[in-house]
Amino acid sequence: MLSSPGLSNPEPKTMAKREDTPESLCESQDIEFRYLELETPLPTPCISLPPGPNQSPPPEPPSLEKYTSPFLWPTWRKSMMTYIACGVTALAGYAAGEVSPASEELTEKWGISAVVYNLSITLFCCGFALAPMVLAPFSEINGRRPIFIASGVLFVASLIGCGGTQSFAGLLVARFFQGVGGSTFSTMVGGVISDIYHAHDRNTAMALFSASALFGTGLAPLISGVIVTRTSWRWVFYSHAIVSAAFVVIIFFFFKETRGSVLLSRKAAKLNKYYEQLEEAGHHGVMLSSEESPDEKSIRRIRWKVKSDEERASLLSMIKISVYRPFHMLFTEPVVFFFSLWVSFSWAVLYLQFGSVPLVFRTSHNFTTEQSGAVFTSMCVGVILISVISIYQERIAARFGLKSAAAEGRLYFVCVESVLLPIGMFWFGWTSFPSVPWIVPAMAVGCSTMGIFSIYLATFNYLADTYHRYASSAIAAQSCCRNLLGGVFPLVTNAMFNNLGFPEASSLLGGIGAGLTLVPWVLALYGPQIRAKSKLASELAH
Repeated sequence: MLSSPGLSNPEPKTMAKREDTPESLCESQDIEFRYLELETPLPTPCISLPPGPNQSPPPEPPSLEKYTSPFLWPTWRKSMMTYIACGVTALAGYAAGEVSPASEELTEKWGISAVVYNLSITLFCCGFALAPMVLAPFSEINGRRPIFIASGVLFVASLIGCGGTQSFAGLLVARFFQGVGGSTFSTMVGGVISDIYHAHDRNTAMALFSASALFGTGLAPLISGVIVTRTSWRWVFYSHAIVSAAFVVIIFFFFKETRGSVLLSRKAAKLNKYYEQLEEAGHHGVMLSSEESPDEKSIRRIRWKVKSDEERASLLSMIKISVYRPFHMLFTEPVVFFFSLWVSFSWAVLYLQFGSVPLVFRTSHNFTTEQSGAVFTSMCVGVILISVISIYQERIAARFGLKSAAAEGRLYFVCVESVLLPIGMFWFGWTSFPSVPWIVPAMAVGCSTMGIFSIYLATFNYLADTYHRYASSAIAAQSCCRNLLGGVFPLVTNAMFNNLGFPEASSLLGGIGAGLTLVPWVLALYGPQIRAKSKLASELAH
């Protein structure tokens, strides 16, 4: 028997019995279709060497190495894929807040208010939230790689459009399509990580993914503030386009397909084509073990088929399910609803900081645009700190016997870490006075970011562990809510902070955040009972 991943150098079988000659086999046997899995051992083709009468030399066997299960990839390849995925995730996060530092210049240039200008963030978030509903089914059929490449091209083109536009309307259109292109670099990266890592090995990769999203978000105002101050605002987008184009090239050459069902379909097609070529050359059948007696071999004409291809609905049906199921789960699954509410609020606070940080530091400390952008360094530092903690917390949990095989094991640390979000908001609000050194509220921004990170990471991990094959829909629900609410908050930031006052506005947000920290505690204590009542989660448990 010849096992995957390759068919190289198949052992030739010379037919000795007359009744098993290729001619009689071809006349007497129909093709038998069998299901193929990535781990299925491949039978040896029956090849006569030297070729007999009416036979031609056999074709070269195909190389099947690229169809190896991604779970079996070497560590270096998994790491390379993770780093590429995290890099483009950072680029997508960077896109969200890169327009903020140019606000003062462009509102004056186009004669619009700051609230109207923030529609450039809102429309970006709309594209970011809605596009995956349609793109996800295409990735199931065509794989991750083509979607990544196409989205990358759209992302770069949109950035060039943002930089080259002469009107605010042009900026809005380009920003919407920038969100559509960038959505792949965030929402599908979790799927890529799930494709190549088993659940128990996934924590570090997911922590790096979450860190990339938030680090890129904090880096945007920091770098854009310098660019706007020292050169044209257009270079905010042009510089981003150059780096993004470089990553598209990297994706094209180094990003391998990770979706198992797509790899399996391609492997089956490659093998079937090889069998057809063998039969055209006069070499018929493969050697298969008998089910009754594994030691006995028989010659069969087979073709491979893939179960997921047969079970897959039409593209239109898949898009309907992709749009319907996330919202159905959002309103019928309490776990999905409360996690979506929790992470959406935290994401809204993150996006609100694009407006609140410059407002507070300009008003209270007379900061310039560049100096206000530099405050977001604290966000990047906070992300680095909490990332290191999150990577090592699994080992800490195992050492002290806190690690659980149940999904609730993902929540033990976030029960404590999520408190950093409301603490950071109260801290920021009540230290936003001119008499308090600027470094104090800046540190508060880093504190709240650490809390946001922990919530973001726990949401992905818990929903994936709870819903398994329905996880993509559960994650899509929270992603849509998260980005839509995140896009709305910048529109109300200035009004909220100016009308309520800096301490009061931050305290309001901190109070809501404190109330939502009950979500992981309830699930950590009563998660098994809640999941048992869930139709989808309980279905998977049996």
